[in-house]
Order: sequence, then C-alpha cells, then structure tokens
Amino acid sequence: MASEAAPSASPVARCGLKVAFRTLGCKVNQVEAETVAATLRGGGAELVPEEDADVVVVTTCSVTSEADHKARKAVRHALGLPRGPLVVVTGCLAALDAASLTSLGERVVVEADKSAVAARVREVAGVPPCDESRITATRVGEGFHTRAMVKVEDGCDNYCAYCIVPYARGVPRAVPLRSAVSEVEALVAAGVREVVLTGINIGRYADAGAGLPELITAVAATGITRIRLSSIEPEHVDEALLRVMASTPSVCEHLHVPLQSGSDRTLRAMGRHYDTAAYEALLARARAAVPGLAVSTDVIVGFPGETEQDHAATIAFMERAGFSKVHVFRYSRRTGTPAARRADQLDPRTIAARAAAVRECGDRMRRAHLASQVGRRLEVLVERPGEGTARDGSRVRFPVGLGHPGDLVTVTADAVDEHGFALVAW
Repeated sequence: MASEAAPSASPVARCGLKVAFRTLGCKVNQVEAETVAATLRGGGAELVPEEDADVVVVTTCSVTSEADHKARKAVRHALGLPRGPLVVVTGCLAALDAASLTSLGERVVVEADKSAVAARVREVAGVPPCDESRITATRVGEGFHTRAMVKVEDGCDNYCAYCIVPYARGVPRAVPLRSAVSEVEALVAAGVREVVLTGINIGRYADAGAGLPELITAVAATGITRIRLSSIEPEHVDEALLRVMASTPSVCEHLHVPLQSGSDRTLRAMGRHYDTAAYEALLARARAAVPGLAVSTDVIVGFPGETEQDHAATIAFMERAGFSKVHVFRYSRRTGTPAARRADQLDPRTIAARAAAVRECGDRMRRAHLASQVGRRLEVLVERPGEGTARDGSRVRFPVGLGHPGDLVTVTADAVDEHGFALVAW
C-alpha cells in the first residue's frame, strides 16, 4: 500500500505491534487488505515496511497458476526476513488451498475469513484483543491510497472457462447500500476527493431493489467530488447505468470493460456472455451517452485452441475499438477450471510472442489517447508530488509543488511524456 495521503489527525495509543502488508491481485484484495490495516492501526498497531514487521499479512491471488506461484513466493520472502516475522496469509489461495500455504513454514498462519484477519494478527502476535466495533477504520492517511476504494460487492457466478474466482469467492453478494454510503460519508469527512466503487462483479450489485445505478446516485449524494467505477462486465453496461453516468457530474468519464478476446470463436470457448458485435455496439452507445468517455480493457492471450486467425482478429478488433489502455494477460493454466482440462494448450513461446504483439498494439492506442488530450484543461487528483490521475484515467505529470496529495488541481496537458504513458502538464 502506498503512502500518499496526509497522516490522520487522530493518533491512537501504540500497542507495540508492527505490521506490514503484501497484497497481490485485484482491487478487491487491495481494499480488503487496507480495511484490515486500518482496523489494526485504529487499535494501536504501527504500519511498517516488511523488514521492520512483527507480522506480515500476505493477501493472495489465485486467478492463475502464475498467481499461485507469486503468492507462495511472497510468503517465502516474508519468512526469510531477518526479524523472522509471523506470516498471516489470507485471500483467494488461502480459501482454495490452505494446506499448501501452511506447509511453507511453522510461522505461517492461514486465515481465509478476511473479516477475522485483524483479530487473528493480534492473537498470533500475543497482543490483547480489542473491540473492533469501537474502532473507526477509515482508510486514509499514511499508508493508504489517495483514491479510496470502496468494496460494494463480492463474488461472481459467471464461471468463465479460465477463471477460478467463483470457487474462491462464491456467488455475488452486495454490501448493503446504507453501509456503502456510510463508508463514503466517512471518507468525505476525512477529506477524500475520489472513491472507486469496486467488487468482483460490480454489475451484479443488488440490494433490496437497488442496483448499481441507484448505488451511484446514493454515493453521489454524499458530496464526494469524484466517483470512479472499477472493472465492469460488458453485459452490465446498460442504458440505466449510462444515464446515471451522463447525469451525475461526479462520475468520471472512464469505464474499464474487459474484452478478453476479439475472436468470437475464442469468446464462446471462454464462456463469455457476449460477442464482438455486442461489445462494439456497447462502445458506441457508451461513447454517445458520455462525451469524452475513455474505455480501457483486459485481453487474455493464448487461451487453449487460439489460432493465428483468432490472434489477428483480436488485434484488429482492438484497433477498431480505440481503447485508452489495455491490460494484457498471458493465459496461465489454472487447475480446477474447464480450460485447464483442454488438450489444445498453446506453447508458452507462442503465447509470449502473441502477448508482445497485443501489448504493442495496446501501447499504440494508449499513446494515441494521450495525444488526443494535449491542449486540454484537465482536472487531476494529486496522488504523489508531481503526479496524478485525470478524470478519464490518464496519468498526468506536472511540476512538483502544484498541489498536495489528495488535492484536485486543474492543469493544461502540454505533451505526451518520452515513454508515451503519461501526459506532461503545467
């Protein structure tokens, strides 16, 4: 977790416990880890780098076999630190394969229940328990992101052929609207200017008749300056959502809508719930409804059975779509998924070469999107000295001293930086 915002004005008595966090995977993992960190800090613990910690909390991802490898590597790294900290492991791999994690060392404690992690940390460290209900665990200040993520949903039942997440997190479940709004109210009171509504499948948000559009409207009523949505599935970018985005000034002009493949044949094999024509139509509707909308995406390269024609179709579709940014993932066989049982797995060298080509295409589009912003006045959230994020998700660099982390500043985009991945502004 980054140290980007001003420290909290309400220090608590230290309990002598020093805790570090290593968080892998998605934004939901990030917000869950930050909630644990805020709870521990509210109870008197100190958040420190790993090398200074009594306890290291590792939040794992298990979306691919490579993610499993990285999770175990993070645990082994923590075990090898000179101070010999205890290692509390949570997250998706903890839910799916606790035994393999426990076997990594005697100082490893697995806690799959994320709501119990803070209490478990105190327990294994020998620190007296505290009443967490009396702790104000607002995720602001030193050690937390300036853009506050708010988890509004958990779980997914899409059961895409490559994905283990539904087995790790279960079916969709909404955070009650009143609870989500109360959290945003607390963040606004603490000075936060932007919240990111996140979940595993936020388009499935449903609480007592309220869907995602109603949630956005309620969050906007808190007075929060900017609202951003995390990844949302194509089938959930509907007219009701677009109407709310267009009519709510605080909603940022940015959507992240996973594509995964530009080949209809591959999309069917993946078990996705749309084809390229439907995706292209939603892009047209969204851009017509929300002027200046930037759309970023995810693409998986090398799914079993993917041909050169499928690969070429993906690049051709990307070029037509004009994404603002593309996250490229090389397919990694994940035991327990239907795709892992297929006999037509691709050679890793083929996957790597195709991923490089897709990444290069994505980089071209990113540079083109940034170039389209040159000369425009942009509202930027300062996240660290001299760097921040515009409403459309563009990274912006500007003179150090122009605003402090957490401030909103208005700048003029002057050029695209030498790497082609950020705007230079004044």
